[in-house]
Amino acid sequence: MREKLLFISCLLVLLVSVMSCTSSKPRYVIGISQCSEDIWRDKQNAELKMGAYFHDNVELKFAAAYDSDERQVQQIDSLVATGIDLLIVAPNQVSTISPAIDRAYDKGIPVIVFERKTSSQKYTAFISADNYEMGHVMGEYIASRLGGKGNVLEIKGLEGSSPAIERHNGFMDAIKGYPGIKVVGSLQGDWTETTANERTKQWLDNNKDVHVDLVFGANDRTAMGARKAFSPLTSYPTPLYCGIDGLPGKDGGIQLVRDSLLDASYIYPTHGDQIIDLAIKILEGKPYEKETMMMSALVTRDNAKVLLMESEEIMRQAAHLDQLHQTADSYLHELDTQRMVNWLAVGIIALLVIVFVLFYLYHLRKIALQRERVVNTLWNMDVEKHETATPSNPTSPPSKESEDAEPVSAFITRFKEVVESRLADSDISVEDLAADMNLSRVQLYRKVKNLTGSSPVELLRTARLNRAYQLLLTTDKSVSEVAYDVGFTAPSYFTKCFKEEFGMLPGDVRQN
Repeated sequence: MREKLLFISCLLVLLVSVMSCTSSKPRYVIGISQCSEDIWRDKQNAELKMGAYFHDNVELKFAAAYDSDERQVQQIDSLVATGIDLLIVAPNQVSTISPAIDRAYDKGIPVIVFERKTSSQKYTAFISADNYEMGHVMGEYIASRLGGKGNVLEIKGLEGSSPAIERHNGFMDAIKGYPGIKVVGSLQGDWTETTANERTKQWLDNNKDVHVDLVFGANDRTAMGARKAFSPLTSYPTPLYCGIDGLPGKDGGIQLVRDSLLDASYIYPTHGDQIIDLAIKILEGKPYEKETMMMSALVTRDNAKVLLMESEEIMRQAAHLDQLHQTADSYLHELDTQRMVNWLAVGIIALLVIVFVLFYLYHLRKIALQRERVVNTLWNMDVEKHETATPSNPTSPPSKESEDAEPVSAFITRFKEVVESRLADSDISVEDLAADMNLSRVQLYRKVKNLTGSSPVELLRTARLNRAYQLLLTTDKSVSEVAYDVGFTAPSYFTKCFKEEFGMLPGDVRQN
């Protein structure tokens, strides 16, 4: 009966929530940890939002670490603490962010690592383009562009990040086959134009007599930073500049190639919508690929104009879709507000019904607690009660009441001794208890039920929980150890029973 009433109350709560809420609670909350913030990630974040538009009840939470390992670790832990359902992360460096990723994964949160790799193996899926292949293709292009002979200045990406490592390795492996290509300098950058500009100026000050035919930047911004360092040197032969990212739009790599500011770039796809699709597959338990490599392509003056036109059209359509989505959100918000007003009266009535049901359940629980106290009182009967039931004058003849009380007390005392001697035995059954009492299973059940109102199994559980309470108070054993000591086979079930019996968790006993 109590379970039915509880079920009804839950239905009423759900009904009120559906009718009165201004907007439904998101079904999935996805945390996105970006290692930095730049035009490449701005484009990707826009695509992530666009991808979420095509899935109902998806909320995105963004965080940008601005190339700080410590900040990204804190942000990941903070996202996890808010209760996200899935984490999407671009690690700032290979190893430094791994502990935070491990903590999220160990809490059962699926993790998608994208664009940059991690030393951790605790991730659900990885999605990126092939950075080694990009570096290798650019190396082949540069060697061909220079006719197999010339001096190249390289500016690498952020030290310790997987794209920087793999692009450098791919580039160096490619030019090994061209002995006429010489790398005259390999400068450590951090993906930013400012740092690349500063490092290039320093190198030029120390290498005034070294001629550079081509500058290879780990991304387009570093290549442009180097270009700005070379520009004031009017007496210096103008080198060629190559980068990687190939973004569309104003000042993107494709436009820079079209306008001959860069000789070549390489499209590093953002594909935020594809990442969201992967996340939803994981959350909904659908099949997915653990490792996904996205397609990319070389951008030269031959194809830059066409690629830019196509990209700009896609961006225009995306902006239009985003505007439509915002308009629809505004309309739905107004509609939900009207619904809230219309259903407010119904919600109040439903709440009154819930209050009544909960009040009734409270009284049922109160009766149940009184019954449990009676059971515990009977269970704690011992020899003292037996002695109390015996007349104080041994010479006087025993009364009828004392004759009836003596076997009852003796039976309870004996049953208590049998149960307590077998508490640690998780396989004990009613048949075993009956055998120890020299009774049949049916006899034991009927007698215990008639005397206490509870079954032998219920009294066995009560005894185990009482013993567990004492062990928690008087020993330093863990909750799991106590659970096994009193015959429970699963600490989780023990915790559930303990909470039902005492209204608190086992771990709260020592604190209180």
